Amino acid sequence: MNSHPYPSGATQAKDRLYSQLAGRLKNMSHVVGQTADLFEQLQNDLDAMRVLAGTHAAQFMTVASKLNPEPAGESDSVTGSESEK
Repeated sequence: MNSHPYPSGATQAKDRLYSQLAGRLKNMSHVVGQTADLFEQLQNDLDAMRVLAGTHAAQFMTVASKLNPEPAGESDSVTGSESEK
């Protein structure tokens, strides 16, 4: 048994390593929190991009219909060409 009142070198090393581990775990917890915040912001950005893409698609289709109006008899040209085969 060790009857010395002061800790041994191995005990000091173990305490130092546990202290380092605690510091790294605290840092990792902080970084994981930041990552969660960034993922939340990413989700918001993706939702905004989806809305923007839908708006732009609608604008594109509107402009395309104004620039290239279909003649009255060709409104269903794909179906008509398939039924002729």
